[in-house]
Amino acid sequence: MKHNIDPKVDCVFKALLGKEENSNLLVHFLNAVLGAELSEPIVSVVIINPYNDKEFLDDKLTIVDVKANDQSGRIYQIEVQLAYYSDLPARMVYTWGDIYCKQLKSGNDFTNLKPTYSIWLMGKNAIKDDDKYVHAYKLRDETGKLLTDHGGIWLLELEKFSAVHVENEQERWLQFFKTGNSLNDEQELPDWMNTQEMRQAMGTLRQFSEKDKNYFAYQARQNYLRQQMSVYGELDATKLREQQVIAERDALALREQQALAERDALAVEIERLKALLAEKKS
Repeated sequence: MKHNIDPKVDCVFKALLGKEENSNLLVHFLNAVLGAELSEPIVSVVIINPYNDKEFLDDKLTIVDVKANDQSGRIYQIEVQLAYYSDLPARMVYTWGDIYCKQLKSGNDFTNLKPTYSIWLMGKNAIKDDDKYVHAYKLRDETGKLLTDHGGIWLLELEKFSAVHVENEQERWLQFFKTGNSLNDEQELPDWMNTQEMRQAMGTLRQFSEKDKNYFAYQARQNYLRQQMSVYGELDATKLREQQVIAERDALALREQQALAERDALAVEIERLKALLAEKKS
């Protein structure tokens, strides 16, 4: 490989899992992440928005997630997100709900709804208060009982993931996405890469590395994502400053209310003392 390629850059990610000739990789990835959740393994998928070289090179690939249906009609949406910002959880829920709702056409009833799974591969941690690197959010009550088994939202946090030895296929994929930018098949690859799927994935990275036009476009996309992360950081910093200003304003308003209450209480006490003095004089 001429250049190391980061599989987390969204255009590479979509080529890995959204190319029709890589549909077996998508099946393998989904089974690795969701296998314990699914009533039956995924055998085949139809990619709804397949990766297209021409769109990527000419139109800057504005749609970079992967959507697919499996043989049972279940729906999957997979997206890589390198930056975290405060409104991202709302976006995740909205995206999942939008995909789930769009299943129903005019005249359909609710029995037509199929489970919808949204998977977010996170470059930065979203959940700050624990060390779990996989989070599954589903519709359930406070005891853990499901309202419906119609899917949910999965977060895979790469910063938290660390494996001395790769134990299963989920860990293999997470290791690939976390360390893929340091892999080069002209050097000896680690043992965990010695599978058919990982060798095929490396072939996709090689295409971005060795085709000049693809590599230049990859670099452009990488620069855009860096700028986007900077913008997200500035937006969150601005939002934090706004929250601080609001908090200071609310604290000032509270102090003013307390001062007014103390003034009113003092006025009441003065009137009480005046009344006592008037009684003594009389």
